[in-house]
Amino acid sequence: MKLVDNIYNLYRDKLVGEEEDVPAIVMSLLHGQSKEELLQWIQEMQETEIYQMLGLYLMEMLRMKMAEEGVGDVRPEPLRQQRYH
Repeated sequence: MKLVDNIYNLYRDKLVGEEEDVPAIVMSLLHGQSKEELLQWIQEMQETEIYQMLGLYLMEMLRMKMAEEGVGDVRPEPLRQQRYH
């Protein structure tokens, strides 16, 4: 959570409380980062944070895949349709 706390503190004064804040911040942070830099962030995370990160990623990607394939009643929300990679 240290990474999230640091990011939040960095952008605290720029947040207006709208959902669009989050994708804009994430895209800004990821833009231009190398694989090595991203792996360094992961190295600094606690094990539970890595599980949470990977769990959220896998859930969202499976939801998107199910929606693309028309499986069940899964419908992607507009935010879920955005890919950050």
